[in-house]
Amino acid sequence: MKTILLHIDGDTCMDARLQVAMDIARASNGHITCLQSVSYEVFAPGDFYGSAMAAAMPRIKEAAENLRAKIEADLANEDVSFEWRFLYGMAENRLLEQSALHDVIIVGPHDIGEDGKRGPSAMAGELALRAPAPVLVVPGDWNRMDTRAPALIAWNGSSEACAGMRAAVPLLKLAGKTYLATVAEDLEKQRFDFPTSEAAMFLSRHGIKVEVIEIPRGKGRISDTLVSAAQHRECGLFVMGAYGHSRLSELLLGGVTRRILSDPPMPILMSH
Repeated sequence: MKTILLHIDGDTCMDARLQVAMDIARASNGHITCLQSVSYEVFAPGDFYGSAMAAAMPRIKEAAENLRAKIEADLANEDVSFEWRFLYGMAENRLLEQSALHDVIIVGPHDIGEDGKRGPSAMAGELALRAPAPVLVVPGDWNRMDTRAPALIAWNGSSEACAGMRAAVPLLKLAGKTYLATVAEDLEKQRFDFPTSEAAMFLSRHGIKVEVIEIPRGKGRISDTLVSAAQHRECGLFVMGAYGHSRLSELLLGGVTRRILSDPPMPILMSH
């Protein structure tokens, strides 16, 4: 992946996704676009006279400048190509706008200001649904990304799974091994619009050999079953389609996407 869009924010997961961005850039001879976005819109609803915003602006700007100085100093000591873009506005909107000419968007697992809160990032979900580039969600405890480690593709034959797999091709070419994992379901519940054989053939045309694994359904959640399969095989990347059902259904009833993003065990690459 040659052009990497990295979300810059002062959250606890920043160091992890910065390291992952550098690892991918080195492995693919890529370029990192560091996008820092600052918004004052959070004050607008109750700040009728602008007093709260006026008081907070200097502190917000100073914190943003300090974060930029720190990260630029760190990057200056690394052998990676990068640039800095500072924009005003909501981070989700600015990332979406800039994603058109990038190969991947790297974000953390939490929304801004919600460090440590268990639950999927709304921003990551919206970007996966709307952005033309795939989204890579990096957990805060992920120290580095070994691009040669095995990768697992969560496969159910849907168009969303196809989109996730296609988007992951550049990283799958780097992986030491690729698994195409399906979870066995009752026949009436299966949704194999595209069978695993077609997915394997698609990847083979890109020079990627896969091992197809079918996992018994069991009594646990599908998300837990897939994550366990990836961890058992020491995978460094989990690839999936985002929100295979309607978004409202996912939010109300849960779903594989929602559950895995609530507590990502490893970098999750997803597309819709």
